[in-house]
Amino acid sequence: MTKRESGKFERRARDFYRTPGEAVKPLLMHLIGHTVYDEPCAGDLALVEALSAAGHAAAGLSDIEQRHPAVKVKNALQLVECEGDIFITNPPWPSPGKKGQPTIGIIQHLVTLAPVWMLLPADFAHNVYFAALRCRAIQAVGRVSWMDNGIKGFDNCAWYLFDQNASITAFYPRNLDG
Repeated sequence: MTKRESGKFERRARDFYRTPGEAVKPLLMHLIGHTVYDEPCAGDLALVEALSAAGHAAAGLSDIEQRHPAVKVKNALQLVECEGDIFITNPPWPSPGKKGQPTIGIIQHLVTLAPVWMLLPADFAHNVYFAALRCRAIQAVGRVSWMDNGIKGFDNCAWYLFDQNASITAFYPRNLDG
């Protein structure tokens, strides 16, 4: 039996899961000063609200489907610029059997415009398709509650900083204090 208890988990449409505040906290140590960023998978602004509370500002808000009036309807694969200095997002995670897609395609496109922080499964770095990406940093997060019910999900997650100029990947473990 896998950790997902085969067949008991049906993914939501467009892989939409609100970004839990507990998942954002480990990223904050990497955002020095006042970070201006774009959120290309903005959903209902849960990630944006958590980053705003920490003093960071979104310059561009978009998603393939509008879940908040402030979000422009745009496919991340069709963006032509980053209005901020960096992208920060919780994108759709790799679909089973799709060799890292749609996530790999989103990373490969966005990183041509600006560096990208993405919240992904921690296992992402252990797949063959990861080798083709340039990753500057991985910040471990651990398991978080995705269903707003206080129950931790099946997968550990991590923040990944993709940067086409990266040559070495630094790993930052979880903070044991919180």
